[in-house]
Amino acid sequence: MSILMIPIERSEVLAAAELIRPHVRETPVLALDAAELGLGDFPLWAKLELLQHAGSFKTRGAFTNLLTRVAPPAGVVAASGGNHGAAVAYAARKLSIPATIFVPSIASPAKLARIRAYGAELVIGGERYADALATCEAKIAASGALSVHAFDQRETLLGQATLAAELERQLPELDTLLVAVGGGGLIGGIAAWYAGRVRIIGVEPEGAPTLARALQAGRPVDAPTDSIAADSLAPRRVGELMFPYAQRYVDRVVLVTDDAIRTAQERLFHALTIVAEPGGAAAFAALLSRGYVPEPGERVCVVVSGGNSAAVDFTR
Repeated sequence: MSILMIPIERSEVLAAAELIRPHVRETPVLALDAAELGLGDFPLWAKLELLQHAGSFKTRGAFTNLLTRVAPPAGVVAASGGNHGAAVAYAARKLSIPATIFVPSIASPAKLARIRAYGAELVIGGERYADALATCEAKIAASGALSVHAFDQRETLLGQATLAAELERQLPELDTLLVAVGGGGLIGGIAAWYAGRVRIIGVEPEGAPTLARALQAGRPVDAPTDSIAADSLAPRRVGELMFPYAQRYVDRVVLVTDDAIRTAQERLFHALTIVAEPGGAAAFAALLSRGYVPEPGERVCVVVSGGNSAAVDFTR
């Protein structure tokens, strides 16, 4: 069964980027020494989206939603593993809109603290994102609040696509981009922007292969949600809207172990003094674990997508 591709035009992405520009950061691109990291001889960069407001790329989609849609008096609601909730809470506070965020019990303390600090009402229920989403949908039906979906919404995809538009301006001659996948909002937006002009590699935990399973099945299907990165990369299944873009433009999906993700977190800290959360380090783990091996001279960038991590001891 084929899923209709909802058009996302480059002009729309640029318009979204201009709209949210006063509210988001242009995050830096950092050149890395691939040989020093033991990875081979090729140009390597990291897109440091963990330095975005609220600690992840999700802030782009949150502002795109709230600036292009009208929130009712009941405000906005969102279900989240943590990062999306923090982003919506941050955007809602900046725009003076009431917000209620539903999260599962696996959400990290760092993400819960951010949501509370931004003044949103926080509701914890269920063990996984799907549980929080069900509770959130009941709230929407009862209150009439505006739903801001974490990944399966056109405005969300448009917002996340602004990262790719920004990156292309920063690195116009790029061959390959590695992107972690949860629900697929980020990789879907990136794929829509580049439309095959850059090789896009999705990276998922072995214990949460949402996009890998979907590509095998030809449609979004349920997948396991067991990973150290489950609070950001394990929503059970990828979104319907992003899936046609993944089918057409994602070159392949690399699966990484939780040990590889932990190692990537440690290497990012020791090499760059960056504290990435597990989901934020997953794409880098694909390189370190040799899940993806670039050719000599291949120009590669890794998106470090989030940094909402509790204190971690990297001294061992």
